[in-house]
Amino acid sequence: MVGRRAVLTALGGGALAAVGVTAGLHTNAPFGEGLRHALGVAGQVPAVQRAVIRVERVRSRCRGRDVDLLTMVPPGVPTGGLPMSLLLHGRFGTARTAAVGRMPELLVTAVHRGSVPPFGFVAVDGGDHYWHENVPGDDPLGMLLEEVPAWLAERGFGAPFACTGVSMGGFGALLYTRRRHERREPLRAVATIAPALITSWREMAKRRAFRDERQWASLDPLRNLDGLGDAPVGVWAGDRDHFIEGTRRFIAGARPAVASITPGGHDDTHYRKVVPDVIRFLGRRVPR
Repeated sequence: MVGRRAVLTALGGGALAAVGVTAGLHTNAPFGEGLRHALGVAGQVPAVQRAVIRVERVRSRCRGRDVDLLTMVPPGVPTGGLPMSLLLHGRFGTARTAAVGRMPELLVTAVHRGSVPPFGFVAVDGGDHYWHENVPGDDPLGMLLEEVPAWLAERGFGAPFACTGVSMGGFGALLYTRRRHERREPLRAVATIAPALITSWREMAKRRAFRDERQWASLDPLRNLDGLGDAPVGVWAGDRDHFIEGTRRFIAGARPAVASITPGGHDDTHYRKVVPDVIRFLGRRVPR
């Protein structure tokens, strides 16, 4: 069921400290620079400050392919039943690039200081089609709903209590929230960072992510605000973000619990400013 090629890493302090690449779970090997940069960090920090990151290759029936499954948890906390937030990457991203804005370091710091209870993130490879089944037989949303909870349970973690998404992943997080509401399995929180909410079909069609305008309209969060249910929503975006028009429309219509538009663009410089607030927002809603 699971192809177990695990990569155990640790990071924090804005940097990644290598403890080895693990084949299976036992044999250590030098840590590759490629993965350091893929995760957006490099360098050496004390082990106590590092998030524990594990990457495994698993078979997704819903996507019809092998995908990376990445879990990120604070060090030194019990992981049995640990609450987890999905972390959805942006367009052209992967599970390994889903964490933005020094997220691993900031999660560890917040938990260590006691400002949030322990929780973790889980990321998977979702492709480039806005987290839905645009290509028949490739259903990343089905993977999130049906397979990720089972993968987490197999590893002793709790089911996703929240969803966090960046750019295209913000669109996906809102779509996932809607589906959870429809299944009567509501989320406790959804956090969207620079959500890629596009306001014209002409612009969206360039991405080849939807069969036609009707399909896009049926899934677009801007046209389905009532489908989110009562899940608390947080939105963070820069005032120079190229998706800011859609973000402003979403805030006006959805009236999210947090609506933060601050100076910045659609880039990691801005993400670094907002991720601490994102972690606090999620932390206040972690199930006890």
